Amino acid sequence: MAKTGADLLVERLLEWGVDTIFSLPGDGINGIYESLRNRQDKIKLIQVRHEEAAAFMACGYAKFTGKLGVCLATSGCGGIHLLNGLYDAKYDSQPVLAITGHTAHDVSGTFYQQDVDLVKVFADVAAYNERVMGPDHVVNVLDQAVRTSLGQRTVTHISFPKDYQEWTASDDTRSQPNVPNHSSATRVSHNVVPDTHELHRAAELINAGEKVVIFAGRGCLDARDEVLALSDAVGGPIIKALLGKGVVPDTDPHTTGGLGLLGTAPSQDAMQECDTLIMIGTRFPYLEYFPKPGQARTVQIDIDPSHIGLRTPVEIGLLGSSKAVLQALLPLIKRKDDQSFLEKSQQRMTHWNELLTERATQDVMPMKPQVVPHIISPLLNDDAIVTCDCGNNTTWAARHIQLRGTMQFSTSGLLATMASGLPYAIAASVAHPGKQVVALVGDGGFTMLMGELATAVKYKLPIKVFIFHNNSYGQIKWEQIVMEGNPEFAVDLHSIDFAAYARACGATGFTIDDPKNADAIIRQAMAYEGPVVVDAIVDANEPPMPGKITTDQAIEFAKALVRGEKDRSEIIKNVITDQFNEAVATKGRSLLNVIPGLG
Repeated sequence: MAKTGADLLVERLLEWGVDTIFSLPGDGINGIYESLRNRQDKIKLIQVRHEEAAAFMACGYAKFTGKLGVCLATSGCGGIHLLNGLYDAKYDSQPVLAITGHTAHDVSGTFYQQDVDLVKVFADVAAYNERVMGPDHVVNVLDQAVRTSLGQRTVTHISFPKDYQEWTASDDTRSQPNVPNHSSATRVSHNVVPDTHELHRAAELINAGEKVVIFAGRGCLDARDEVLALSDAVGGPIIKALLGKGVVPDTDPHTTGGLGLLGTAPSQDAMQECDTLIMIGTRFPYLEYFPKPGQARTVQIDIDPSHIGLRTPVEIGLLGSSKAVLQALLPLIKRKDDQSFLEKSQQRMTHWNELLTERATQDVMPMKPQVVPHIISPLLNDDAIVTCDCGNNTTWAARHIQLRGTMQFSTSGLLATMASGLPYAIAASVAHPGKQVVALVGDGGFTMLMGELATAVKYKLPIKVFIFHNNSYGQIKWEQIVMEGNPEFAVDLHSIDFAAYARACGATGFTIDDPKNADAIIRQAMAYEGPVVVDAIVDANEPPMPGKITTDQAIEFAKALVRGEKDRSEIIKNVITDQFNEAVATKGRSLLNVIPGLG
């Protein structure tokens, strides 16, 4: 029997090693679905409730496996829904292929139903973006899309007219230049190393430094041993970008944790004091947290030349994969006898961790959000996968979930979009059956794609979803107050009984509103075999403040209180409790110095 265009597509995906596709069905991709139905034993189709979730799942699948993530959507509206998840993949440099249906080729451009030119729509998000022009075009286009996604670690897109999906090669006429079998599914290594001269220059710069900081991102998740060896040699702390949280264990004495609004005071201190900066596999976007221009000599290691010098002045750029470059660089680094800079950071981290523990063990009502991840963290397996959404929950996860062993962690990085936490967890559970998967999400982000809980139930995925339920778009609330100096506005949410919703979907639901019961309920939820939602009712006025308060942030915060912030008294009470010790740790740069009546 002659193979259809859809058959050629699916069989080539199999040759590239694709074993999972995330999709919602539609008439524009019925031909592809028929081909997938006939190959169910070789390729898994995960049916979603919203195409946006399919794209998030493809991104999460790529993050947690290192393989190509694939999502499939129907023509028009279905393809449009993919965009947010695809931008998430693009901005976090993940290899994702989006396949969309399209109107039959001979009514395209005539305002036919769902006749949206998705090639134009995807022009910005997709590095390779092509419409299939017939069965004899399918393999050529697919191969180039996959090569580009894997080679550039980015998003690509194929638009496939629905009639061409059902055509066979006998319905098409191959052009003379299109030589049969000229394209191949060939994988290549990313182990690129710069030349010896550049390595020696970088080593000389690093060896001359007295206060060296290593800033590690997602690009060196596979280079833990090398990063730790470098830290030990230079006597400097490892600061981790959020997506690089798993580069080294959070409990390792070489690291001071994260940087920026979600980060630690010791990391910020180290950045402000260093004279040498080594950036590895990161394009952390917040320029204000880097050393001031002229303060530190900088070496940057990255696989993408467009990232080098993007955020801070770089004296030497080393182009290549982090692990391979570090393996070549380390023999040239002289071990420093003076480890005092690292030791100072370690002392600061001891105090910082004491503060985190104090905050997370408060036996007060309403329950503090920090209580939840503080209890979850020691219950995680050494190979667990943790996802979180974007919002206040990101702060609590970043600070209180302590990664160890081979644990993996991710969220939406540069796009910082809400709604990614639950789809990421589903993708992780699909990719790694049997592994413990936990999602930490806000009530705002969860409700955006809460229908995907039914997806987890359908596929019997034992994910554990913890919702920080504060009836607010909490991060936006604090941005209005702290960044803009305005009272909060239009950020309150109507409350939902998420435990009841979970049970309605066929999952198990628990509710926590008292820290005295939190440990027992969380243990019960973590031990349950199927999908679980824990609805954690937490203090809406607990501020997710930065590790170190800048003067500008403190002033804007005070302005918001003076101008009529409705929760002023509760916020001030929480700030007094949370910031008193930080006033000492941050040398007086605390909110307590500028809040009217308290300074």
